[in-house]
Amino acid sequence: MCPAVAVAEPVPGAVMSVEPLPAELSVPGAVVAERLTYRTQWRSGVAAVGTGVLFLPPGEAPDGGWPVVSWAHGTVGIGDDCAPSRNRRIERERRYLAHWLSQGYAVVAADYPGLGTEGLHTYLDGPTAANSIVDVVRAARAAEPSLSQRWVVVGQSQGGHAALHTARRATARAPELDFRGAVATGAPSNLELLFPFGVPGFPDLDLDGLVSFSAYIMAGLRAARPDLDVNSYLTPVGRDLVDAAEYLCYGDLEDRAADVDVGQLLSRPLGDDRMRAALADYLGVPTRGYDRPLFVGQGLRDRMVPAPLSFKLVADLWAGGADVDYRTYPDDHFATLFAALPDTTPFVAARFVR
Repeated sequence: MCPAVAVAEPVPGAVMSVEPLPAELSVPGAVVAERLTYRTQWRSGVAAVGTGVLFLPPGEAPDGGWPVVSWAHGTVGIGDDCAPSRNRRIERERRYLAHWLSQGYAVVAADYPGLGTEGLHTYLDGPTAANSIVDVVRAARAAEPSLSQRWVVVGQSQGGHAALHTARRATARAPELDFRGAVATGAPSNLELLFPFGVPGFPDLDLDGLVSFSAYIMAGLRAARPDLDVNSYLTPVGRDLVDAAEYLCYGDLEDRAADVDVGQLLSRPLGDDRMRAALADYLGVPTRGYDRPLFVGQGLRDRMVPAPLSFKLVADLWAGGADVDYRTYPDDHFATLFAALPDTTPFVAARFVR
């Protein structure tokens, strides 16, 4: 008999491939644009493959290398065709990433596991997204020696949620790097407290994207927790929409959901003990254990992520001892991204002073 041979677990951040990114998929101001395929992990610790991009600014790297902004993207969908590294980024995101390049940062951007790689992207699964956001920094440094160990995470919307999770685990996950802090704007939070109120016939709350976001959440939860039998909570209309959410990107899902009210999705309440516990585990944002400064920005006219959700989040973060710079803006969900730049730009610069 042959002796058993130990097989090493894939190392998170290990580079599997590097390829030039087509020019139409790059962003203004990037003199290098590459697509990375790398090793990462699901929240369970099971090995996963991630993809992402690396953008470099012009000029020579400063002493110590280019400081790194790890960008956490907002909602695009959960199907492979929705992966940001496979598509031209929307103009808003192109302008935003160009800003950070113009400030002298290298920008890396994870797609999140399941977007363009094996498995379904588990939407708003913060720990899994955070793993990929940390590991794309590792991969980028392995692929590009001019990058510094020093880095921050910046995220908007879904990416704001992911940025907070990243900030909670970055130092412990990658002690060989030098994590400095996080920016999160328009970050959904406390959803685990709201979803259990969902019942059949729940009224329309006049929130932008609510039906589509709910479908993505239920699709992700269904994939992450098959033991819950998520389909048993859904009407035929709900099951059809959640099935479609697995492959339709956000704009197409919005079109598909245009005539569906959120109350049409559910066949029974989401408030039983088992579902409440699952939602808390799946959707919750940690409020303790942060070891680096946070910037949290919120639009007061945000109709996707209402401001009161962030009020409670920040109160809980402060109570938990986090160093949080909290700012509000008289703007909607997307305008807040740019309204906050006069504050987020010096916040990020200050993280790299020492």
